[in-house]
Amino acid sequence: MKYPAGRIPFEYERNDLAKVVREVMERRDTNIVGGNISIKVQDETGKFFYVMTPTMMSEAYMGYLNADQILVIEPHTRKVISGTGKVTREINMHEAIYDANPEIKCVFHSHADQCMFWGTSGLNMPNVTEATQKLKEIRTLNWHPMCTEELAEYVSAEIKKLGAKALRNGFILNSHGTLFTSGGKDMDPLTALHKSLADVDITEYNAKVAYKQTVFQQIGVLDGYYSEGTKIGTWEDVKAGKALYNKKTTQNKKGD
Repeated sequence: MKYPAGRIPFEYERNDLAKVVREVMERRDTNIVGGNISIKVQDETGKFFYVMTPTMMSEAYMGYLNADQILVIEPHTRKVISGTGKVTREINMHEAIYDANPEIKCVFHSHADQCMFWGTSGLNMPNVTEATQKLKEIRTLNWHPMCTEELAEYVSAEIKKLGAKALRNGFILNSHGTLFTSGGKDMDPLTALHKSLADVDITEYNAKVAYKQTVFQQIGVLDGYYSEGTKIGTWEDVKAGKALYNKKTTQNKKGD
């Protein structure tokens, strides 16, 4: 891997990821246990690497990271090519996701505040805000222990089922947090990173609004979930396992 004397590999990407970590903390899109974020990059020879947050990014460093603390990791060997931090135990999930869909450029896992209501309930989150409609279904996955191969294999299978939707998708990990993936054949890794940051942020707002619409149904103010002037379903639908979103407006926005 070649890079200018006195500089570090993928310095620009690592510096940007360090800034994103701080943004995630300040926006309360994660808690002190943090989560983990990675992007898939290539060197000048075409070889792939993961640029990834270290373990304890929030608890030990409180979200204040510099570029050298962000790791450059060789896939599958999990060898740290550059960086002073230690590899998170959840690298197996990131690796499994990139293997499941090679066009994914960013895996973004956080312990988002408002989403945890839906994550601990095991219910799919109704997608009601305009900003989140392109995510379509926001599903809560079945529970599997964190940092395990069991979780990595399960998430990998779910990513494969999604096909192209995995290139912009949001899952809720049961009792654990959120998981966003983004990418595309020609998408730059940093563009994918910024898209996932936006998606976790807007999904947090959606989680709060969907919860309040749930309460309003229980007290008789609403007769269902509403999105962009359309009733998209009811609390009974959610309890039955449906993942609600506004299919009508999503179809109309395909060309946006």
